[in-house]
Amino acid sequence: MRVLGINAVFHDPAAAIVVDGRIVAAAEEERFSRRKHGKRPVPFSAWELPEEAARWCLDVAGLRPDQLDAVGYSFDPALCQPASRLGLDDPWDWLRQEYALRAPRFIATALPGLDPESVRFVPHHVAHAASAALAAPAGYGQGDCAVLVLDGRGERASHLAGRYEKGQLTPLASQRLPHSLGLLYEELTEHLGFLRSSDEYKVMALASYGTPRFLGPLREAVAVTGTGGFTTRPVDLAALARRRRPGEAIRDEHADLAASVQARLEEVIGELSGWLHAAAGGPDALVMAGGVALNCVANARLAGDGPFRTVWVQPAAGDAGTALGAALHLSTVEADAAAHPILPMAGADLGRGYSDAQIEAELRRAQVRYDRPASVAAVAAEVLAGNGVVAWFQGRAEYGPRALGHRSLLAHPGHAGNTERLNEVKGREQFRPVAPMVLASRAAQLFEGVLPSPYMLFTHRVRDGWRERIPAVVHVDGTARIQTVDPDAEPLVAELLTRFEEATGLPVVVNTSLNTAGRPMVDTPAEALELFGSAPVDLLAIGPFTVSRDLAFARTPATAGSGVAR
Repeated sequence: MRVLGINAVFHDPAAAIVVDGRIVAAAEEERFSRRKHGKRPVPFSAWELPEEAARWCLDVAGLRPDQLDAVGYSFDPALCQPASRLGLDDPWDWLRQEYALRAPRFIATALPGLDPESVRFVPHHVAHAASAALAAPAGYGQGDCAVLVLDGRGERASHLAGRYEKGQLTPLASQRLPHSLGLLYEELTEHLGFLRSSDEYKVMALASYGTPRFLGPLREAVAVTGTGGFTTRPVDLAALARRRRPGEAIRDEHADLAASVQARLEEVIGELSGWLHAAAGGPDALVMAGGVALNCVANARLAGDGPFRTVWVQPAAGDAGTALGAALHLSTVEADAAAHPILPMAGADLGRGYSDAQIEAELRRAQVRYDRPASVAAVAAEVLAGNGVVAWFQGRAEYGPRALGHRSLLAHPGHAGNTERLNEVKGREQFRPVAPMVLASRAAQLFEGVLPSPYMLFTHRVRDGWRERIPAVVHVDGTARIQTVDPDAEPLVAELLTRFEEATGLPVVVNTSLNTAGRPMVDTPAEALELFGSAPVDLLAIGPFTVSRDLAFARTPATAGSGVAR
């Protein structure tokens, strides 16, 4: 069974391919187009077909379009409200529905040879649910668990709660629009001067600086129904804190409003999960997806205080993940599941990768000096120990919004100024934290919370005695959004961490995404070199090669582009 999944509604267009139950490849279109979140600078920017990502997925799988058994499109126009009943709440709804209805033709045009009849519509929240439940590791109840989906909106709902048994979904509750936790958070994001449907994570970081003094009015506006749903009445945010224009100073009232909405979100998620646990018959495991599931603070509170023994969140929990979910869903409903069971998601490194030869050819083309040391991890650890910044480009790119040791900027955690330093390198707001990587075997010694945590989707309390030793990765509230590293899955990153600890006594390295403000994560060797050449980065560790700022551009025509093996 060969199934391609497509997300091309709202934002974050992406493609994924599943062959005989195995996830072969998945990537967001932004990594190819370089348009962050797939949004074009036009009034209606929500719909972009992931043509390049889809073609690349087929190439990785070694398939032609006519060899696909099905294409899953993560939106079902049949579930939309009729255009005559849409009103003016969202003037683009009718256009989304029209584009979705034409999706089979659009996809077949982009992939010559594809039969339009092979395209299947998969409801948006069903795709979200499948991306989590069917991809989860076996220890988290893969195919046998409760599932909670929360986002801004799907076709006509913003939430799905259900139970998976033997890979089949039984919906238990959903919430019809206009009630939406995700849209409330988007409204808050825009009110605070950030980009709607893009910058919610900034609000989550800002919330740690405030106190939830507006929680009373928000409890009145956002209520749980007791039947698995909730209601969200309009909130006059301006009555609580003045609207902030982009670029204006952030005031205490803004942080307090962020803290209040964040606190109410956490409370509601807790109540919804309690209802779901009972309605689903008390399963051990909960899996989550949807944009709200990227809220690692809420996830941590749910995992610590909620009724489920284990909680797993899809690393591509946002809309990009519905491409994978659509493919996984069709792989269960249109195939012999016994013959080809869905294999768990082994990691988020499902995007593009490059051979050593391809990387070296790009280094030569760029005419920079480079080395091929015996251990790239040892060289990078030495630079980090000396308080240098390292651009780390290794293996296949991550699927989803987190840099997980494949496209990362790394730094020393023991210098408090490195938080500000990295935010300056990336052009980010200074209130935003950076994250630590730590070996899974060492994590419990430094952090309290969900372990292992390989995808940076939970926050952890930093233990006493360590906050002062690793200040660059400790947020204002004493937490850190950690990534645990399994040496079997990530041997090179594990070697880096081991060598850094040998040099410094610290088992942690700062990890943030390899990009600058407003741009997608670096995805190709050429883009890595572009960032290295334009940002104050001391070392580029790219495949088995290293490029040092001291030597990279100090060349003569006779030596330009020559590699040096060590």
